Amino acid sequence: MLFLLSYYYYLHTIAHSNFMNKQHLNNMTSSPHSFFPFASDIMIGGGGEGGGAISRRVFSLHDVQILEIFLAIAVFIVIHTLRQRKYYGLPVWPFVGMLPSLIFGLRQNLYEWLTEITNRQNGTFHFKGPWFSNLQCVVTSDPRNLEHLLKAKFSNFPKGGYFRNTLKDLLGDGIFNADNETWSRQRKTASIEFHSARFRQLTAESLFELVHKRLLPVLEESQKNSLPIDLQDVLLRMTFDNVCMIAFGVDPGCLSLGLPEIPFARAFEKATEATVLRFVTPTCIWQTMRYLNLGPEKELKESITGVNKFADEVIRTRKKELALQDENSKERSDLLTVFMRLKDEKGQPFSDKFLRDICVNFILAGRDTSSVALSWFFWLIDQHPEIEQKILAEIGRIIREREVADIAGARGLISFNPEEIKKMDYLHAAISEALRLYPSVPVDHKERLNSTLSSRFYILNKLTGCEDDVFPDGTVLKKGTKVIYAIYSMGRMEAIWGKDCREYKPERWLRDGRFMSESAYKFTAFNGGPRLCLGKDFAYYQMKFAAASILLRYHVKVVNNHPAEPKLALTMYMKHGLKVNLIRRDEAELHKFLRVRY
Repeated sequence: MLFLLSYYYYLHTIAHSNFMNKQHLNNMTSSPHSFFPFASDIMIGGGGEGGGAISRRVFSLHDVQILEIFLAIAVFIVIHTLRQRKYYGLPVWPFVGMLPSLIFGLRQNLYEWLTEITNRQNGTFHFKGPWFSNLQCVVTSDPRNLEHLLKAKFSNFPKGGYFRNTLKDLLGDGIFNADNETWSRQRKTASIEFHSARFRQLTAESLFELVHKRLLPVLEESQKNSLPIDLQDVLLRMTFDNVCMIAFGVDPGCLSLGLPEIPFARAFEKATEATVLRFVTPTCIWQTMRYLNLGPEKELKESITGVNKFADEVIRTRKKELALQDENSKERSDLLTVFMRLKDEKGQPFSDKFLRDICVNFILAGRDTSSVALSWFFWLIDQHPEIEQKILAEIGRIIREREVADIAGARGLISFNPEEIKKMDYLHAAISEALRLYPSVPVDHKERLNSTLSSRFYILNKLTGCEDDVFPDGTVLKKGTKVIYAIYSMGRMEAIWGKDCREYKPERWLRDGRFMSESAYKFTAFNGGPRLCLGKDFAYYQMKFAAASILLRYHVKVVNNHPAEPKLALTMYMKHGLKVNLIRRDEAELHKFLRVRY
């Protein structure tokens, strides 16, 4: 192409030279100065009328020549850039790469934008950011690649330095942000606790308390006053209180009548929103803003200060409690207390900062994921009333299986025990289908191991002789390559879920009426491999218990024309919340499903 440009310039130069020679000959035959071969050049710019015309003509030709060259270069750049779209999935512009397309994607639904590109590129594409940035990565939604990434070559793909540094101010060295031994130690300890009978009892008791003594009264007040309520906000408050009880062993009281604003909860939400902007901003820019304390970085700093203040106060109080605790004191089972009793690799108690990081990470994991998933679930069943009827039929069948004495005693208060929740296969399928279409974590990040990560994982990688890696689809991953796996896009790929992939169909999860799970590399809402979500079972229990308790009592009707679109954040919030009206189910409707008076 550069050769063609050079040839184009050469032709224009020859044409211009021929024209000037012809003009020069004409001047020699007609001008009184024709015996002087340079007379016409001397006349250029002179005071004569003819000389001025020649000057303007030569000047005009020179301008046209330069303009044509620049126009040719511009046409070449545009054509070359647009031709690359076929290969890379997006136009690649000089210096700025695909940044203009990313800005366009950010102005609409970013996740749908990614889905369109990954579908067009058969599941994987290279994103090329500006030359001066580190926004270079591979984006994939191919289940084969995810199994390679999350399981087969797990040790080759840690979170990586880019991810850790971007989230370090908020998450520190907590499990969500950690790699290698730091992650492994937290994971092992938390896993033991999550699978203990004591933990299951704590979660069941705290959830019953929150739903029946706080959630349902808040919904009842809204229904009595005939006022719409933001159900996403209410559910966020419920899961926030619940996870704080589990992580910190304290009750912040977010979910109560009047829905008071809790400074810690507000600071935590602002911090997560400001942090996600770092992922779509060149590192040098957000680091400069942080240094100058400007814009989102200023807000992030203030929010993190609020989060840390609350966490530090809880840690100080807990240390005092443990110091005064005697043998007859009731033993706490929250995660903070569990980690306070442990020692680090040097035999010393964990620092307050490390304890704070652990708790903040578990709050992030437990607060947003369940509440956001439930919000999209209620929005979906409002559009599919036939699915709501099937869920109610299942709940009614389970209640009818109780002993007669239990039914009689349940007229005033119907609740569910863990075994009954476990039997709700259709509800489990309906929630899983909502998570397939609207995963709580829409994208996640890994990084190809490089030499800057000195650990036993890197040593293992060197021993295997693996320098660069290759995905099963043939994509080459050099050391340090960042990989984004688009979980939202996976739920909308015909190659994975069939032609009806965009339809809400809980039946795709059922075999003979029983729920059947899918591969974690096809349905990655809870991650997969060694980093599979520890709280998966608890999250399903929490979501099913809350959903069944609400649907049994109310028809949840989304306010007319309420916009439903995802918000750009670490988790898939509904950008405008979920405004709903609650319609209490009447006796006849309940009798249809329960066959008892309620």
